[in-house]
Amino acid sequence: MMLLDFVMSLQSTLSTARTGTTSLRATIPEGIVAFLDVHEGDKLDWKMEVTKDGERMVIVKKFDNYEKASKIANKYKTKKKK
Repeated sequence: MMLLDFVMSLQSTLSTARTGTTSLRATIPEGIVAFLDVHEGDKLDWKMEVTKDGERMVIVKKFDNYEKASKIANKYKTKKKK
């Protein structure tokens, strides 16, 4: 990964995504929305890493591969009740 001389640090507050689950929801700050050029309905790719000193990090990128995103989404979608 190439590191650039640019750092943007913004914060979000988590809230419950769905009652009865452990999933959480965060609002993407406006500056990051603009920086990643993401829009409603876009997919995000989440990469989790643990550094040698044990720090846990998440790298989030705009997901541009629709086919791969669809396969991942299908893995987690729930069946609709009739």
